[in-house]
Amino acid sequence: MEAAKVSKPDVSTVYAVDLSQRPVPQGDAAREKAALLQLARRMHDAPGEMLPRFVELAMELTGGISAGISLLEETEPSPVFRWHHLKGILSPFNGATTPRDFSPCGITLERSAPTLTIHPERVYDWIPPGLSLPEVLLVPLHIGRTEPLGTLWIVADRIGHFHCGHGATMQELAGFIGIALKMVRSEQELQQALEQQELLTREMSHRLKNLFTIVDGMIRISARSTDNKDDLVALLSGRLHALAAAHSLVRPSFSDVQGAASNLAELLSIVTEPHEPPTTGGRRRLSLRGPSVLCGEQSVNGLALVFHELATNAAKYGALCSENGRVDVLWQIDGDDLSITWSEDRGTQISIPPASKGFGSTLVEATVTHQFGGTLSYDWRPVGLSVNIVMPLSILAR
Repeated sequence: MEAAKVSKPDVSTVYAVDLSQRPVPQGDAAREKAALLQLARRMHDAPGEMLPRFVELAMELTGGISAGISLLEETEPSPVFRWHHLKGILSPFNGATTPRDFSPCGITLERSAPTLTIHPERVYDWIPPGLSLPEVLLVPLHIGRTEPLGTLWIVADRIGHFHCGHGATMQELAGFIGIALKMVRSEQELQQALEQQELLTREMSHRLKNLFTIVDGMIRISARSTDNKDDLVALLSGRLHALAAAHSLVRPSFSDVQGAASNLAELLSIVTEPHEPPTTGGRRRLSLRGPSVLCGEQSVNGLALVFHELATNAAKYGALCSENGRVDVLWQIDGDDLSITWSEDRGTQISIPPASKGFGSTLVEATVTHQFGGTLSYDWRPVGLSVNIVMPLSILAR
């Protein structure tokens, strides 16, 4: 004979009892008030440490066998309640979670009032097997009057234990818990802001040290490659302007203490703009084309110096010193690398490659190969110089 199927009680049966209809026995209201006020005075110094004591007090004032705080977490794919500071028979389940949309805590927040449940384990299958919860009293927790935080709940060992006086007392206690949680949250937010401020200060100090190191090297090497102060001033001025333009692209913020990444196209446009000679009809002689590539602070400074040197040489000796000359800068992503081609056309005719390298060429080669771990090749075509640079994308992001 087939066994009869046992159907689960309807959820509404768990909430069939109206707490307000239960009489309030004679109690010691003065003792309850004194206990609450004593905790409130201590809460100012260490609100986080008072939360477990609030849970213990909830058990003492109601005669419960277990109690805890369930805090709402907006998780994916659906929000949950997480159990905190559990006392009594349910303490082994501290840190457990329950569904937002299928739990007594969720219904309590929707009602925004004390809620009494009878044997919720008969309906909610997420309650561990073997647990018997004759009555559970829940009160909502809020920050202010609108923002829901979760619930304070107390378990009794028999049906008929809780009454409306317990509900009123727990509402008062819930008000203190809400204030304590708000204070804890404010302390956490302040600590995070201070940590971000410290990181930002350290990052800015690091950037300044790097900048001074770069400038010091530029001064020393430029002095060795020039014959008089006027050439030294002109050489340093151009390189410092390129460095300043690149540095202006990296703006730190509290949300990103490492600095915002800069787009390669924006960087090249700023660095080469001073070398764009005036032409008739609005025709530009510097063309920049390629996909979006983000560059970190360290790579921005290096790239600025490299393309400043290429643009300066083009303006002195190459395509940009001729009225009809032009420069095309094309870059593309090839697997894990970025390939950049600097191509000059219709400039000064080139018969043979230069016999020696100047400081600018040495700087370009050292930056590409040493800083970026890339490769650099020159093609001295009769119509103009073509330079191909290949660098790992992972290093550019730094």
